[in-house]
Order: sequence, then C-alpha cells, then structure tokens
Amino acid sequence: MKNLVLIAAIGKNRELGVNNSLIWHIKEDMKFFKDTTINHPIVMGRKTFDSLPKLLPNRTHIILSRTNAKISQNVITLNSIQEFINLAKNIANDFYVIGGGAIYQEFMPYATKMILTEIDESYPNADTFFPDFDINDWNQKVIGEYQDKDIKYLRKLYTKK
Repeated sequence: MKNLVLIAAIGKNRELGVNNSLIWHIKEDMKFFKDTTINHPIVMGRKTFDSLPKLLPNRTHIILSRTNAKISQNVITLNSIQEFINLAKNIANDFYVIGGGAIYQEFMPYATKMILTEIDESYPNADTFFPDFDINDWNQKVIGEYQDKDIKYLRKLYTKK
C-alpha cells in the first residue's frame, strides 16, 4: 500500500452526516471525490456502503463489517482492520477511506494522508462526526478555496509528520 488516505467533507464541528446520509451535497466536492478516488480501492463500513445509491464505478469496494453477512458479490468484505492490512500490504496503490465516523476513527492511526473539505458551517442535528485528531501530528496545506452558493469551504491536504 502506498498511502492510506482518509477523505471526507466535514462541518465546523467535524460533522459528517445525519441518518446515514451526507449533510452537504456540493457538486464541485462530489466531482473532486470522484476524480480523486477513481481507479483506487475505497474502504468503508457497511452502513456507508448501504447509503450509496449504487456501486461507484471504477473503484474496488472494500467493506468492513463485524457480521459475516454476504453484502454483495461485487465487493470485498472484511471483518477487521488487520484483515485489511494483510490484504493491502502487497498492493501498490493508494487506498481511500470514505466513512463512516467509526471507520475513520479506526483507521486514523494508520492514515498517512487526509483530504478534508472543511465547510464553514455547522449542522446541529448531525449524528456522525469525523474523529478529533491532533493537528500537531500533521502538516497541512490548503489545496483549494471555494464557494457554492452561500457555502464557503476549504479543501486541505494533511500529511502525517
């Protein structure tokens, strides 16, 4: 594995979602997500997988689930991070972790990069959050500053020190 990258759009209080759905649907950010993750494996929890409208094209879907239920014949289902590490160690590709909150938390110690779209808004009814992290452990670089209607947001690349 080259890099393990956490990728997310978060609010001022690290909000990610509500009722197993994204809070913000920003067209430019969705396009960025697609362009960034295309042709790379994406890693997610079962609830995040269930929230997708369909399989995302040109990406290998790796689902972490504590149950042994068969999710889909078109995905790789694993039961633990250790299983993922064993799978990924011999694959020379970046892997993108796409959620949800608990999955980001579990993968945080292994992440080498994070790409966060930091939205200048809060959402008080959020029920899923990106994990807190020590900013001192990361170099950060603004890679874009945007506005969609009245929503301002920055995109930042964090690289582990």
